[in-house]
Amino acid sequence: MSIDTLDRIETKVFERPTSLIDTEMHYCPGCGHGTAHRLIAEVIDEMGIVEETIGVAPVGCSVFAYNYIGVDFSEAAHGRASAVATGIKRVLPEKYVFSYQGDGDLAAIGTGETIHTCNRGENILIIFINNGIYGMTGGQMAPTTLPNMKSTTSPFGRDTKSMGYPLKITELVAQLPGTYYVTRQSVHKPLNVRRTKKAIQKGFEYQKLNKGTSFIEIVSNCPSNWKMTPVESNKWLDENMLPYYPLGDIKVPNEKEA
Repeated sequence: MSIDTLDRIETKVFERPTSLIDTEMHYCPGCGHGTAHRLIAEVIDEMGIVEETIGVAPVGCSVFAYNYIGVDFSEAAHGRASAVATGIKRVLPEKYVFSYQGDGDLAAIGTGETIHTCNRGENILIIFINNGIYGMTGGQMAPTTLPNMKSTTSPFGRDTKSMGYPLKITELVAQLPGTYYVTRQSVHKPLNVRRTKKAIQKGFEYQKLNKGTSFIEIVSNCPSNWKMTPVESNKWLDENMLPYYPLGDIKVPNEKEA
């Protein structure tokens, strides 16, 4: 390897993945969706599966994933992404199939689809963005909204006595025998970004084994609906979201199987 090549490798700090479409992002400043998109694109590039990957995006901020990730995509009705992904994977079992969903979509209107997809052990990857609020529709309380957290439909904070408790759906699906790999990560710090990328890679690779559903929750921020700057929202995420939604693997495959 030449010195020129070594210099180029050591000084390169950024390169856009080829499967990340070169277009202007519409997300609010500081939003975690853009980082999640980039990680998915990086993994798809590095695995060389651009032509073999199909994504499913439903309603919500996640619906625009097909604007940025250059693979085949299908749009699904609100909450139905895992059901659509199931149909695609069963018809095209050789493809890498993933859904990209928000908390209001996956854990509210799509709770039934999510639970039954995981319980059947459909051989897909579900990527779940949890920012504790409805993003696109105006900041309403979501199933994942924290106790006492304010939203447009809980302006005085979430009262658990009348509104119930936040739904930890990732822990819930981890109990189902159909799930193979379940983890919770984040994208608000460089170390967490690297861990999330590794989790996404595992989620795609495990489809080769046909052992069941891989489920990756990504705890993210929503500066606009949290009414904070991006920096403030990352700090609030650390201090409030992560104690309730702790990061780390929840269910991992047996080493002999993986």
